[in-house]
Amino acid sequence: MRKALRWLLALVVLIGTVSTAGAATAAEPKAVDIKDRLLSIPGMSLIEEKPYTGYRFFVLNYTQPVDHRHPSKGTFQQRITVLHKDVDRPTVFYTGGYNVSTNPSRREPTQIVDGNQVSMEYRYFTPSRPAPADWSKLDIWQAASDQHRIFKALKRIYSENWISTGGSKGGMTATYYERFYPRDMDGVVAYVAPNDVVNREDSAYDRFFARVGTEECRDKLTGVQREALVRRAPLEKKYAAYAAENGYTFDTIGNLDRAYEAVVLDYVWGFWQYSTLADCADIPADAKNATDEAIWDSVNTISGFSAYTDQGLETYTPYYYQAGTQMGAPTIHFPHIEKKYIRYGYQPPRNFVPRSIPMKFEPWAMRDVDTWVRHNARHMLFVYGENDPWGAERFRLGHGARDSYVMTAPGMNHGANVAGLVPGQKAYATARILDWAGVASAKVQENPSAARPLATFDARLDKRDVEREPALRP
Repeated sequence: MRKALRWLLALVVLIGTVSTAGAATAAEPKAVDIKDRLLSIPGMSLIEEKPYTGYRFFVLNYTQPVDHRHPSKGTFQQRITVLHKDVDRPTVFYTGGYNVSTNPSRREPTQIVDGNQVSMEYRYFTPSRPAPADWSKLDIWQAASDQHRIFKALKRIYSENWISTGGSKGGMTATYYERFYPRDMDGVVAYVAPNDVVNREDSAYDRFFARVGTEECRDKLTGVQREALVRRAPLEKKYAAYAAENGYTFDTIGNLDRAYEAVVLDYVWGFWQYSTLADCADIPADAKNATDEAIWDSVNTISGFSAYTDQGLETYTPYYYQAGTQMGAPTIHFPHIEKKYIRYGYQPPRNFVPRSIPMKFEPWAMRDVDTWVRHNARHMLFVYGENDPWGAERFRLGHGARDSYVMTAPGMNHGANVAGLVPGQKAYATARILDWAGVASAKVQENPSAARPLATFDARLDKRDVEREPALRP
């Protein structure tokens, strides 16, 4: 009887233990899918998800105020993408300052820290444009506030360190974001970011073009540029036929003649922006004796005769608007070309924006950012290319800067990056990025020369080529 009783009590205890374990298992929360977590953010909606091995990639819309100072006065849908690695990894916040790519890609800092990447389409680049568009709300503070809201919304999911980055206008954007919201990011990596502090003082560009590359290369380029203006009449006939064939018009800039000269005057700048010294071998060596076709082909390949058509300008209206209202635009001179061949010179951004859009320049905007960077930069890295015209006017650091750097990649153009720096700077820059992201190993902290990107290079994700755009657009 006693044995039976002991057996019954043991059975009751066993059943109770099993029941308790089952209840505990049932009470454990089910892991929420990252897509559901993203879509739980108010104002976030899915456009599409694209597969990529080792990641989840989402194209999303996020509801933003047209005016961050008065959020009740309308909203628009801003397109962003998320390349998701793991919520326990750092996150890189990228923008090119233009349209966002809807295909998976990984910027250099993302590869270095082996992290997630959030990419933002800059406001007013379609389709991320309010309708109707109040162009007065396209300024650097409103754009920085877009980034700030996106960061706050996603920081709840991606709670590790964040680094902002971008190249050219994107590098400018990352810098402006840091100026207005310096507590958001743990670090900034700004590539080839122009800094036109005084819009009317552009002599730095003239000095750059007087010494860039070799004298032989400079002479070949200026020879073609001059010859294109000397042969204006026959080449403009070719341009008119080209425009008619492709349905191009010239209402915004005014006429074909203005567009032709703008393209030709961009030629030398465009070469150094996108090419290297080795590419000088492809430039006609004897421009005066070259055929019209050879001159046309060289200019078209480098500058692009579609650039200043209405169709070529339309996509970049937001950029030219900002260049003509806050960011400034370069002006250079052409001492190798007689004045009689130049009718307009470098034309201002106002000429590239439809007249229906009002513009007024604010000279204090860039001075404010420049002063802030010099005195307050913290955890900021600026990377420039030695042969990139846009680096002639660059960001510089003052005594107030802390743990911030300006580095130049020898021989590189507008595609300069950390990988192109001299070995010592490359390792040190990589170490600082890893440290800012919170993923630097003890070995790297002790010896920065040991720093290497944490993620293996992926030929599709990590394509390093500079995004080609018509010259005179950073």
